[in-house]
Order: sequence, then C-alpha cells, then structure tokens
Amino acid sequence: MAEPVLNPTTQTEYALLWLPKPLEQIPVAVYGVNDETGAFKSSDSVQTLSRAVTQGATPILIKALHDAGDRSWFTVIEREKLDNLLKERQIILEMRQRYLGESAKDSHALPALLFAGILIEGAITGYDTNTQTGGAGAQYLGIGASTQYREDAVSVYLRAVSVKTGEVLLSVSTEQRVASVAWQGNAFKYVAYRELLEAEAGITLNQPRHLAVRQALEKAVYGLVVQGAKTGLWEFADKADGETAIRFFDENYKSDFSKDAMKGVPKEFLDAAKGNAAKR
Repeated sequence: MAEPVLNPTTQTEYALLWLPKPLEQIPVAVYGVNDETGAFKSSDSVQTLSRAVTQGATPILIKALHDAGDRSWFTVIEREKLDNLLKERQIILEMRQRYLGESAKDSHALPALLFAGILIEGAITGYDTNTQTGGAGAQYLGIGASTQYREDAVSVYLRAVSVKTGEVLLSVSTEQRVASVAWQGNAFKYVAYRELLEAEAGITLNQPRHLAVRQALEKAVYGLVVQGAKTGLWEFADKADGETAIRFFDENYKSDFSKDAMKGVPKEFLDAAKGNAAKR
C-alpha cells in the first residue's frame, strides 16, 4: 500500500508564492465556492450520482489566497463555518463566567472578531466533457499499438465585492483543461501451426479533477491580484516587481481571441474589443 504524501506543488501555486508583496495586506472574507455546473460524473455503464467536480472548492480557494505572495497579500477571515466559531466563543465566555466569576460586560478573554472590507465570492460555473478527442494507431503483421486522448474543461469565476458599497470591484474567469490519455498494445499472430497468440495490454492516465479545479482557482486568484493592481484597487510594494508579475500573467494565463470563435465578427468590433482588453 502506498504511503500518503503531501499534495504536489503546481506551477500555478509556485506563481502565487512568487507574487511580489503588496503595499499593505488586505482583509478578505470567503463565504463559499459553489458548484453551479449541475454536472454528474460521466459513466459508460450505469447512472451515477457522484458530482463531476469537487464540492470542497472553498478550502482550495482559502489556501490559494494564503499562497498569494507567501501569505503577504490577504488576511483571510473565517466565514464559511462562522456558526462553529461563534459557538466556541460562546462556550469560552460561559465557562469563564461560571468558574472564574467574570461578567460578560467586563470579560477580556476574547477580543473582537476581525471584519473584512472585501468579500471574495466564487463558483465553478462549467464542466464540459469531450471538448477535444482524438487518437492514433498502427498495426503490422498482427502486432499493433494505439493511443487515445480526451480533454474536459473546468471553468471558474471569482469576484471581489466591496462590503461598504456592495459594488463588484473585480471579476475574473479562468478555465483549466482536464486530460485523459490511454495507450494500448495488442498482438494477433500465429506462432505455430494451429497455435494462435493473442495478447493485449494497456494503461490509462486521468488527470484528477480536483487538481484542475485547484489550478483554475489559483489562476483566478493570481488574476484577481493583477487586475486589482491594474485598476488601482491595491498596489505592489515594488513597482518593478509588480510589472514583472503582470507581464507573467499576460504571457502565460491571459488567452487571446480565438480566430475560429471570432470568425464572421466585423473587424472594427474585434479591434475595439482588443483595445479595451489592452487597457484593462
């Protein structure tokens, strides 16, 4: 039996950890990341009620916010399990009142809870299967091999909301591919008179869906930091390092217009859209 291991550090997590430090840390609250896809896990044989994507995206987002700038960007305040926190605080106050004689008015056992100026809200909004499929194979004198691949896609949205005004300050969307690859080899050949050799072997590798959700959320947090810096919502402590982080985001995470998707759209509309995107 294999021993348990820590989750591997992804490229997107390394990028978050590398983010330059902010001018000041930002307190944020996360209430939850919902699965709004309505998609169930695909099965070729029986009906399944298992969800296609993880239902535990909120802890993944909280970790991604902590990873930003190696815990320098955001102070994350607990809100998803707030009832548990309030119950525990109430137990502490009651026990101190009962056994230490403290009054609720004069007790200094617990300081006031932190509050956030910004809410981070998100959702997994899409899970598309078989967005790209294909394969190849060859056979010679009864011996052959083949390979097949398939891609799914997970879409994630994040937004930053001002607690003071309710205004949506930033909105970021990301998409992450989920790849599956299968290799197969076979032999069908006479090795002697009336002796037929039949052999088949294969292996399939499936990228974990929760890893795709994790990478999509990490990209979204990176995008949230970059978009906020571009709009002046917050600033990098070192402007030169900040420009490097923005350039990395634009070169690696920001996709360009697809020629196929934009086919038939008037050129002047495309030029205007690209100009607005460049300003953002």
